[in-house]
Amino acid sequence: MDIEIKAWYYDILNAINEIDSFFLDTPKEFISYQNDTRTRRAVERNIEIIGEAMNRILQKDSSLELSNSRKIVDTRNRIIHGYDSVSDDIIWTIVVSHLPTLKLEVEKLLS
Repeated sequence: MDIEIKAWYYDILNAINEIDSFFLDTPKEFISYQNDTRTRRAVERNIEIIGEAMNRILQKDSSLELSNSRKIVDTRNRIIHGYDSVSDDIIWTIVVSHLPTLKLEVEKLLS
């Protein structure tokens, strides 16, 4: 595996792990997330990192086969350029439904 791509995979994995760490001492519930502005912003920032790393990977190797790779990049773009239309519901769905799958896929690629 290309060293740059490997580094970007680690960036994705680190960002997911950081998001997971926000819920170690707090219930992983939507209402808790929605009421905590700092956590929301930190999660959004980490999703931006995931999306940028994914974009770089796709530019270097378009044969990448990770679930929702294009949607991840699109979400990053929405957070950065359409910040006023970011939905807490959508971000939360990404956190609880999509990041666990992405984490497993990236861990498998890195092993």
